[in-house]
Amino acid sequence: MAQQAALKKNPAAAKKKAKEEKLHPFKWEGKDRKGTKISGEIQGSNAALIKNQLRKQGILVTKINRKSTLFSKRAKAIKPLDIAFFTRQLATMMESGVPIIQAFDIIAEGAENPNLAKLVTEIKTDVAAGNTLADSLRQHPKYFDDLFCNLVESGEQSGRLESLLDRIATYKEKTEALKAKIKKAMTYPISVIVVAIIVTAIMLLKVVPSFQGVFSSFGAELPSFTLFVIGLSEWLQSWWFIILIGLIVFGYAYGKAHVKSKKLRDAEDRALLKAPIVGEIIYQAAVARYARTLSTTFAAGVPLVEALDSVAGAAGNVVFYNAVMKIKEDVSAGSQLNFSMRSTNVFPSLAVQMAGIGEESGNLDGMLEKVADFYEAEVDNKVDNLTTLLEPMIMCVLGVLVGGLIIAMYLPIFQLGNVV
Repeated sequence: MAQQAALKKNPAAAKKKAKEEKLHPFKWEGKDRKGTKISGEIQGSNAALIKNQLRKQGILVTKINRKSTLFSKRAKAIKPLDIAFFTRQLATMMESGVPIIQAFDIIAEGAENPNLAKLVTEIKTDVAAGNTLADSLRQHPKYFDDLFCNLVESGEQSGRLESLLDRIATYKEKTEALKAKIKKAMTYPISVIVVAIIVTAIMLLKVVPSFQGVFSSFGAELPSFTLFVIGLSEWLQSWWFIILIGLIVFGYAYGKAHVKSKKLRDAEDRALLKAPIVGEIIYQAAVARYARTLSTTFAAGVPLVEALDSVAGAAGNVVFYNAVMKIKEDVSAGSQLNFSMRSTNVFPSLAVQMAGIGEESGNLDGMLEKVADFYEAEVDNKVDNLTTLLEPMIMCVLGVLVGGLIIAMYLPIFQLGNVV
């Protein structure tokens, strides 16, 4: 009792103690108030606390064991979609009148990912210790960025936390859906081409040498194309190990340089926007992200100049980052948003005109949201069209690589009749 009283007087100690308690999965069996046998699984720090928790729900626990994790799958990492789902659940329960502490308990208990349950429990502990929700979220910058925390803080200060959480959830869901579309457009062709290169390398290293022994007994001059493929095979057999080491070293060095060099990242951003086909998709996605972020922050009551800081950080591309910072300078000097956007020569005329209409009508956040919806739909359509277009092109590439090797190997066989 004395220890509990001391913890109550010292919220920091209580917070530290709670963080030290690790959650573990437990299997339990028991009876409800009607005597019906029931069972389930629950996360908790120890069996006694879980029994007490279930007893409060009218469940008499007859058997409880800690679930073995020796052969169980490793807990999944917390993904941005998990954070969006957490935000949506919290917004829904708070709008329904559920107290925030109880809402955290419900979310943690229903979370399939133990890491997410642990994160929610830590946030609940911080809030229960007297911290604001925004400050509690700032303790986990890996999952909640400045934009997320600033919007939550704005909602707490204005007394509209429920509606702000709903807008944040929508923002996160739309943003992650947009990222998934971009990944879909980039991943499919790259993965197929990589597989094609690997198959070609295997054929050059294993298949062509077996044919080469057969060709040596023909006693006739081989076709030029076959000689070229044999020469390529011999070269690859001599240098494949060095090439593999070189690719690994290059990949490692590039990864390090990408993290440390801002100039390299900026050059990549500019190059991606100029890339054929994919560049237009990335450009429209950046416009949609700009409009969605600015709409969300402005609707939260954040002043336009301050909102542009958050928008610049969420731009995801140095070209748009520089453009947004230029817009911020112009708006701070008294210019209208649409004039500032037009002067950057980065944003499409539709986005500029819609921003102008929003400023004149006093519905800037609504107009920007429509811009985001439009360009997100455009990205979706272009990704679908790109996938449809790439399928026959990729088949042609595979046909040229694999089919070319097969033709090169069988050309001498077709000429065998001339030798005989």
